[in-house]
Amino acid sequence: MPAEAAVDTARPSPERESVRESVRESVFDCVGNTPIVALRRLFPDPGFEVLAKLELMNPGGSMKDRSARHIIEAGLAEGSIRPGSTVVESSSGNFGIALAMAARIHGLRFICVVDPKTTSANLTLLRQLGATVEIASEPDAAGGYLHNRIRRVKELLAELPGAIWANQYANDRNWQAFYHGTGAELVEQLVRPPSYLFAPVSTTGSILGCSRRLRERFPALRVIAVDAVGSVIFGSPPAHREIPGIGSSRVPELFRPDEIDDVVHVDDVEAAECCRDLLAAEGILAGGSSGAVVAAIRRTRSRLASTGRVLAIFPDRGDRYLDLVYDDDWLERMRSRRTRATSAAH
Repeated sequence: MPAEAAVDTARPSPERESVRESVRESVFDCVGNTPIVALRRLFPDPGFEVLAKLELMNPGGSMKDRSARHIIEAGLAEGSIRPGSTVVESSSGNFGIALAMAARIHGLRFICVVDPKTTSANLTLLRQLGATVEIASEPDAAGGYLHNRIRRVKELLAELPGAIWANQYANDRNWQAFYHGTGAELVEQLVRPPSYLFAPVSTTGSILGCSRRLRERFPALRVIAVDAVGSVIFGSPPAHREIPGIGSSRVPELFRPDEIDDVVHVDDVEAAECCRDLLAAEGILAGGSSGAVVAAIRRTRSRLASTGRVLAIFPDRGDRYLDLVYDDDWLERMRSRRTRATSAAH
């Protein structure tokens, strides 16, 4: 074949030139556009519909990808975060992993302060993503580790001039990420209005961002927070908790109780059992906070409208909880602990 002909055949055809390639610049450009799935096998009641927003399908495995991306990229855009800066944060796992991804992509240094409850899978991921991991191993007066994690963050800020604290508990960009992200997507994905929003709380950024956006379109929406037994967000006394990612041992600065209609507290055992039921019925391998949401819907089912439409937020994947909620020995230990606590209370 003549050389000219070979060159001609290598040129794109007019048809191919009109087709645009779909190529993302980084993995963070894949954040969002998560699907909604109807849980008809787990909740088969006719007329009662439960829809789950699968935030666990974000590339980092959780909805925290959204807040990490927004906090870092908005900070870089306005100059409050400079190229090569050090970012510091206290995290039990998901937000830390998302920040580690953002730091890797944008050339930042990241120090993550964790605690002994952080899963081994999360610790491995953080280190593989290049984060420096510090473990606050002493429990605080509330029985958890959050206060001591934050104390260490403040020490690091004093030791490292120019370091930036992402501060997910107080940063308005946290809830804004979900207002413009998850909440905006839900408004586009849903035509018929949901009656209820069930969402787990920790920093409260996601529930506030989602509900604020949804209520603009669906003003009759009732918002139900799902909290952990032992969390102090809604004024309950602190108690031992095992499952990370839900609940808090301090009240977040972002918290606005007047924007939440009700709260359901779920313990570790019930959350784990419902994670397993969700997997068995729907094939969805979700984290502990998603199991807590399922438990809260079940527990309040008799009080909800018989033909209600429930929207549930499933924040993260379950593969990082294999040595917790999906481990039979761990679940038996939690059941025994609950039985002893119940006996002592009586």
